[in-house]
Amino acid sequence: MTKVSRSSKAFPRSRRVAQQIQRALSDLIRREMRDPRLGMVTLTEVRMSSDLSYATVYYSVLNARPEEAHEVLQSAAEILRGPLGRALGLRHAPELRFVADELIESGARLSALINKAVSSDKDRHIDEPDADAPPDRDAD
Repeated sequence: MTKVSRSSKAFPRSRRVAQQIQRALSDLIRREMRDPRLGMVTLTEVRMSSDLSYATVYYSVLNARPEEAHEVLQSAAEILRGPLGRALGLRHAPELRFVADELIESGARLSALINKAVSSDKDRHIDEPDADAPPDRDAD
């Protein structure tokens, strides 16, 4: 009977490989890709298939149109695969699938909605004293 360490069980190989891919791929994209349509790319997460043959790479872009950035990344996926495998010492580099990360955009939208609601609420209650303000001492 073999003993499995807790650290490998709590942190499976697929997650370790995903983190390595995220770091190496970020570096490769920054150094090798010079397409102006790409803008600034941030890899937010990498998820591996259980057999490590596919890597879903979530990204967000700044100063670029998301559709164009997606096109550039998808067309570069095969080109990046070889250098990625060599950088990580993998016998078989995973097939890369790029997916735009909507989480950051939806978070910004939600934050803007909250700010708008708070501002609107303050505008409606302009005559009421501020609950956080200290009581007026002159009123006694």
